[in-house]
Amino acid sequence: MPTRYPLRMAEIQHLSPQAHKRLSDELHDLTTRGRIDIANQIEVARLLGDLSENGDYHAAKEEQGKMQGRILHLSSVLENCEILAETSTTTVAPGTIVGVRFEGDPTTEKYLFGSIEERTEGIDIVSAGSPMGKALEGAQVGDHCTYEAGAGLLTVEIVSIEK
Repeated sequence: MPTRYPLRMAEIQHLSPQAHKRLSDELHDLTTRGRIDIANQIEVARLLGDLSENGDYHAAKEEQGKMQGRILHLSSVLENCEILAETSTTTVAPGTIVGVRFEGDPTTEKYLFGSIEERTEGIDIVSAGSPMGKALEGAQVGDHCTYEAGAGLLTVEIVSIEK
């Protein structure tokens, strides 16, 4: 009798309308133009002869595998997402950029609170499921949040919240 593993529920991704559209467009492109392009590359590589020593063929097949992995990932994210309405700037919530100051450090660091798919150039992501993210969610400017990290307990002060 085969071993059965319990199904794991996919994590809900919180996406802005812009990120949702960007991911939907990327998925559409990969499942249409992308699949046609890679199939053409594989066919051209096959015409070059012996497949066992055909670098072009193996590279195209590897690229096909990576593309299929991205398609599966995007499909999962889009099937298990919640599109965010207007983002609050009074509390840390998905889609906000939060400025924090680590205890004992005078500099302020900014993080986008949310999904990696919301990535913004120059701003690191902190996910809601991470130890820091769990501590920050719902906090307001001026709050001090403590969380367990590999080096022990860390405390951060919320200094700003932006869209």
